[in-house]
Amino acid sequence: MTAEEKRSLQCYRRYIERSLNPVYILSNMSDWLSDEMKERVRKEEEKGVTAAAALFLDIILQLEAEGWLRGFLDALAAAGYTGLAEAIENWDFSKLEKLELYRQLLKRIEATMLEVDPVALMPYMNSCLIERECDEILQISEYRSKAAGITKLIECLCRSDKENWPKSLQLALYNTGYYNASELWGIREDCGKDVDGEMADASESSFEIRMTFSEEAEHDNNLSENLSSASGTCQSSAVCEPKKAWSYQIELAQPAINGKNTLICAPTGSGKTFVAILICEHHFQNMPAGQKAKVVFLATKVPVYEQQKNVFKQHFGRSGYSVQGICGEIVANVSVEKVIQDSDIIVLTPQILVNTIKKGTLSSLSIFTLMIFDECHNTTGNHPYNVLMTKYLEQKFDSSANQLPQIVGLTASVGVGNAKDITTTEEHICTLCSYLDIQAISTVRENKEELQRFINKPETDVRLVKMRLQNHFADIISVLMSETEATMRKIYSLDDISQMNKNDFGTQKYEHWIVTTQKKYRLLQLADKEKESSICRDIFICTEHLRKLNDALIISEDARIEDALAYLTEFFTNVKNGPFTELEKQLTARFQEKEPELTALSKDESNENPKLEELAAILDEAYRYNPQTRTLLFVKTRALVAALKKWMKANPLLSHIKPDVLMGHGGRDHKTGMTLPMQKAALDAFKTDQDSRLLIATSVADEGIDISECNLVVLYEYDGNLTKMIQVRGRGRARDSKCILVTSREDVVENEKHNCYKEEMMNEAIENLQNWDETKFASKIQELQMKENVLRDSRKKETRPKGAEGKKNLLCGKCKAYACSTDDIRVIKESHHTVIEDAFKERYMTKPHKQPDCFDCFEKRCKMYCRNADCHHDWGITVKYKTFDNLPVIKIKSFVVEDVETRTQMEFQKWKVINLSLKNFDDEETSS
Repeated sequence: MTAEEKRSLQCYRRYIERSLNPVYILSNMSDWLSDEMKERVRKEEEKGVTAAAALFLDIILQLEAEGWLRGFLDALAAAGYTGLAEAIENWDFSKLEKLELYRQLLKRIEATMLEVDPVALMPYMNSCLIERECDEILQISEYRSKAAGITKLIECLCRSDKENWPKSLQLALYNTGYYNASELWGIREDCGKDVDGEMADASESSFEIRMTFSEEAEHDNNLSENLSSASGTCQSSAVCEPKKAWSYQIELAQPAINGKNTLICAPTGSGKTFVAILICEHHFQNMPAGQKAKVVFLATKVPVYEQQKNVFKQHFGRSGYSVQGICGEIVANVSVEKVIQDSDIIVLTPQILVNTIKKGTLSSLSIFTLMIFDECHNTTGNHPYNVLMTKYLEQKFDSSANQLPQIVGLTASVGVGNAKDITTTEEHICTLCSYLDIQAISTVRENKEELQRFINKPETDVRLVKMRLQNHFADIISVLMSETEATMRKIYSLDDISQMNKNDFGTQKYEHWIVTTQKKYRLLQLADKEKESSICRDIFICTEHLRKLNDALIISEDARIEDALAYLTEFFTNVKNGPFTELEKQLTARFQEKEPELTALSKDESNENPKLEELAAILDEAYRYNPQTRTLLFVKTRALVAALKKWMKANPLLSHIKPDVLMGHGGRDHKTGMTLPMQKAALDAFKTDQDSRLLIATSVADEGIDISECNLVVLYEYDGNLTKMIQVRGRGRARDSKCILVTSREDVVENEKHNCYKEEMMNEAIENLQNWDETKFASKIQELQMKENVLRDSRKKETRPKGAEGKKNLLCGKCKAYACSTDDIRVIKESHHTVIEDAFKERYMTKPHKQPDCFDCFEKRCKMYCRNADCHHDWGITVKYKTFDNLPVIKIKSFVVEDVETRTQMEFQKWKVINLSLKNFDDEETSS
């Protein structure tokens, strides 16, 4: 091999590293590589395929023996790397270059592809993959899961050297009936053709600038430039050095780069994710010899997790580092411990890590060398962040523990807690730092002027709107609530049911009273069991009716009367389709008497909600002035999300905006939640689609999400503490952005004023603490940690409540009918509970599930209800699990737990708080 050929191979090595798994060709390179060399390459594969390819190239470029290049080409061809062999032989990598766009696009739609069955695709994809890859994909699909198999397929396609794989994937998806994925990939592929056709001469760095995302809007160029600066020159065996970081970003990163546990507090939009990348790069490059770096990045919310996972993958993935992510939506399909073991950077939602530690599959946090807590102000109370840091501090105080990871926290606001002055604010911040074991607080102090050039602080405005002068709808609903309360008191002694003031109707305080009352009378015990059953059932019915009426008042206050009426109409329709007892007939009749009057009120334009009129004026003005306005509209409840979307579509001033929604996934009981792919699709559309210009969101969008184009944030009766409001305001990233609070409550306006004062107090307290001597700060943190440690030890020694030890019966939470014995309950995958007693099936009835989708390892089949003709209480669902069809899965909050010996009754909201030794589900036991 000539020196020029070696130089060419060195020049084009990045293409080889992106495609080649050298382990697949080692057996055909035995004439040139020693067993020791081959073992080194196999060992390096544990760090990642790209790292192994980089080492392999380093080794063969040192070879002096004649004929090794031809041997290398023959080995590539024999293993199936025909595209790579052709490129090297002709020194023409243009075909591989064109595939890079498709690789990046495929990674972007990976979440959408998780529902695809890889086994169905394989007959169409064999020609695009190495034979060993095909075998591995099929094995992973069979022995682990389809989701794991499709993840492996995507990984292999992203390394494929076959120029036809994008078209083959399109054909495979279409022919196997995955039309949504096919359409999405088809759109992406068209985009690729446009890029290839119209920008054929564009450099790789130009492409990466378009495809790279940061948390921070105004740093899209900065971060993209940094991530792509070394294209064509940087070798993949090392992390690409950023071409430039702003001085203030280096200042923020410096304490962590110096090895200190650091809390980084900087405004939204300042580039905290990029600062974290700088810290990670330094961490990888400066690990002591013989030690392997392993970083975990923790994000509290799934959309933020998805965003940050992509950022880290795009930056570090091409540099030979394995970056993987796990959140609750996909955890059932992966081995968490294996992902942690095999990856260099792991992006997680924190509960995943908490669960893994509780199970004992991860015994120590010492497996990590760096832990990054995004939105670290959440490290308090029982939050998963604090649970993890409690484990960390336990290891710290255990002198025999292994070395602990470095801690870095990121936040826009540390808050002030309940502090009223500077001294108590300092105490609050020190307490947060003690939970995170912080040694330094990093803010921008030396480069403030530079920072200000990049921060687009939105203009804030408060619109205090008067309530409706008269609200006859609320008057009628209040009468119905008073009558229902009176009925309830006739059912049982007046003295036993606490009184509520009529002014509390339509408030969260009244909702709390409903919960308390319902709980109290679920556990009512009388000598006459038939009477007990009747009273419990009727009290439950009354409180459920009161809950819906209270909800309607809340909806009418913030939305239209017709939305509140529609909510009630749906409820009473469901009541009539249920058992429809005499009591329910009586309560429904009262509503129906008032329904014509309520309907007339809903159609009367004079009853328009003044807050909606103000919101319409704000939006109309914004979109008239700038039709490309991007708005985030925050509301507190999912019901209000749906109501406002419906109102906007019906409003002729606003219907052209075409609003979309963003909500959390919620529990399995929620019908309105959004899955991860749905959330991602909504966010992607809002960021890129010209037709998606307004997003109505709940709190799932108030932290960390990067929407650089957002120039209007509207807080519709949406308030909170200092930290929450700083986060929400920060969603307005674009230049000349605005943040407008719309409310009819004086206390909300006052709270906003107090938050401004608290923000000043927080900033002053941070600066005071930064001026402390390092020794004084460390001593304070240690003092607080020791106090917390003593409290923790004392709590452990306290006698814990016995919970539900011994044999128990489960009774219907509404009518007290016997459901099952705990002896017949079995646990599936540590969190799901089924009943194996054959007679149990005689005690419930089923109706087809309205959303028969899949979750965890189950396919939903039906909803389960108490068979009692006067009850029909929701008990859970039936599912398909493995070979078992219509297996019952019960939810504990639907039942009362009764001790068999003492007849004491208890209720529990979650299975994990019940102290029972339940057997695991056994396939053979159930089959027999």
